[in-house]
Amino acid sequence: MSRETGIVLSDHKRDMVCGRLVKRLRALGMRDFSDYCDMLRGPKGASEVENLVNAITTNITNFFREPHHFDHLRDQVLAPRLLERPRRPRVRIWSAGCSSGEEPYSIAMTMADALKGGGGWDALVLATDIDTNVLRRAEQGLYPLKAVDHVPETYRKRFLRRTNDSDMVQVSDDVRRLVRFRRLNLHENWPMKGLFDAIFCRNVAIYFDKPTQRQLFNRYADRLHMGGVLYLGHAESLIGVSDRFEVVGKTSYRRIQ
Repeated sequence: MSRETGIVLSDHKRDMVCGRLVKRLRALGMRDFSDYCDMLRGPKGASEVENLVNAITTNITNFFREPHHFDHLRDQVLAPRLLERPRRPRVRIWSAGCSSGEEPYSIAMTMADALKGGGGWDALVLATDIDTNVLRRAEQGLYPLKAVDHVPETYRKRFLRRTNDSDMVQVSDDVRRLVRFRRLNLHENWPMKGLFDAIFCRNVAIYFDKPTQRQLFNRYADRLHMGGVLYLGHAESLIGVSDRFEVVGKTSYRRIQ
């Protein structure tokens, strides 16, 4: 698992991993984990890794989680772009580990509001995750009504639509058009060529060991414009991991080299 994805599963997560893999074993008609391990080591192992990752990755997320990041994005990243790039400004933001889509759609709502709907702007949110199951849900843009409690009221009225099912809401087409979902294993080569104005990688690096974190953050720095911002989760920090950023806010870091 670590070799393929960079994810480190410590011993105290053994019960959690076993519990999540039981359904997969049943689907394959296997009786125990030794059979599953044998399959992973065999010729079918490479094709099974995706199912393994889908089964054990954690996908806990919310709309506008850690709202200070979206305030910073609006005021310190997007607003200056309007002044710096008055003729068809180009904005690229990456949501790395986007899960079921709440984060990239929150970014897109913030972007659409700051850019006054995006007219005349070349704006895009790249949303990536290793889990194909959550990506399929994210692309639909459908969420339970209770899931949007943390969306600001003005955004709910502007960017969310009630469906025929009274308990579900649909993200508006204007917001969905700003987001591109792609599967990406952060441990592998990245196909993107351009640079980003901001990268959200929140509660992802906690699954990696320190050497993998150092490599990941160095690669993020390479993919950010100078002065671009990296947003991390509340339990994550670049202290002792990377010297290519400076702190500009709560778990918010600007590329300086």
